[in-house]
Amino acid sequence: MWDFDIGRTIGIVVRTWPFVVLRIVVYFGITVAYVVSTGAGAGIGYGVGHVGGEDGPLTFAMWGGIFGFGLVSVLLYWLREYILYIVKAGHIAVMVHLIDGRVVPGGQGQIAYAHSVVRERFAEANVLFVLDQLVKGVLRVVTGLLGGVAAFLPIPGLDGLMKFVNAVIRMSLTYVDEIILAYNIRTGSTAPFETGRQGVVLYAQNARTMLKNAVWLTVMTWVLGAVVFVLTLAPAGAILYAMPGELAGWGFVLAIVFAWAFISAFVEPFVIAALMQVYFRAIEGQQPDPAWDMRLADASKHFRELKERAVASVGGSRWGSGPA
Repeated sequence: MWDFDIGRTIGIVVRTWPFVVLRIVVYFGITVAYVVSTGAGAGIGYGVGHVGGEDGPLTFAMWGGIFGFGLVSVLLYWLREYILYIVKAGHIAVMVHLIDGRVVPGGQGQIAYAHSVVRERFAEANVLFVLDQLVKGVLRVVTGLLGGVAAFLPIPGLDGLMKFVNAVIRMSLTYVDEIILAYNIRTGSTAPFETGRQGVVLYAQNARTMLKNAVWLTVMTWVLGAVVFVLTLAPAGAILYAMPGELAGWGFVLAIVFAWAFISAFVEPFVIAALMQVYFRAIEGQQPDPAWDMRLADASKHFRELKERAVASVGGSRWGSGPA
């Protein structure tokens, strides 16, 4: 089945409780922002809508709610670098050290310690963000190079099922860029683009092992997310019941947002810690394969850009000879 230890993974997440608390504050704060902004937009729209005739209040309330929801989404788009740098990267740094058996501070000192580790590797949030986006772009082509799951699970006559399973696999790549970041931190690299390049190639070499575990974790996440969604649908609906107009549809949306906040705060660290264990075990003793480097360079413009930045950072390519 899967290649990670559930008990050990839970233990790692528990030992990084300061970051779990930080995630709760950030992601549930985002949820509250969605609720308040959507409710305020709907309320203002409802009031303004009285000048628009009999159906005006309901119509304006709906558009007001959409505007409020969209406003928070735009703000989150601009804050994505900060969230990645402060919340995710710091948490990953601590989990990497725990997996390797290193001693890390407890309490709130853990957050400061983690941020110092991240700053050593990434002086600016923008550097980490650019690397993260390039890695995500490369990972999208990895399953294509493997021929999807059908390459290692051929079932004649089940093309529709294979398409569905491949879609699940693409969803399973959500956290792999964080695993490459973990590799970057673990190696103590001062050339993040070069180390990121190596990490991506090592991932490609072990993609089937990684994908198998990622699919299991995705299924676990979906099941838990569905349970949380059902549990949060009632309170989300109660909040909207107090709002003006018939906005029942927004109860669905807010329940999804609540479920997303829960997964981001609690489940995401578990998934990342599990995949770290699988990845570090899989690549142990391996070197990046130049053949995979060339295949990725041929298939992905993001990997070619990653190579260009890597070569610039180290003054020349140290391995691989694919197109830059």
